[in-house]
Amino acid sequence: MINALTNSLSYGLIGIGIVLWFWGTWPLLGHRSVLFKLHSLSVADTLGSMAITLGLLLRIPREWPLLVLALISLAIWNTVLGYVLAYCSSQGEDNA
Repeated sequence: MINALTNSLSYGLIGIGIVLWFWGTWPLLGHRSVLFKLHSLSVADTLGSMAITLGLLLRIPREWPLLVLALISLAIWNTVLGYVLAYCSSQGEDNA
């Protein structure tokens, strides 16, 4: 019973992650600004990757140190990349 629940939750998280990947790609086809497109893509991609990693954590719990490191790395690098992108795209002259 518990094993079947774990398997279904794992597959559900992996499926949600794949849906988020495709959902984040959809705004690339729109007519909005490049920064909006990159922001929506990076957020959806990071959340999708985190959901897939959590699903894998339920499937193979013996690999938890590596998968937790992947979750932390995804969260940190997405945040840092967002700040770098915002800094580089700012219109001010005080970027130097």
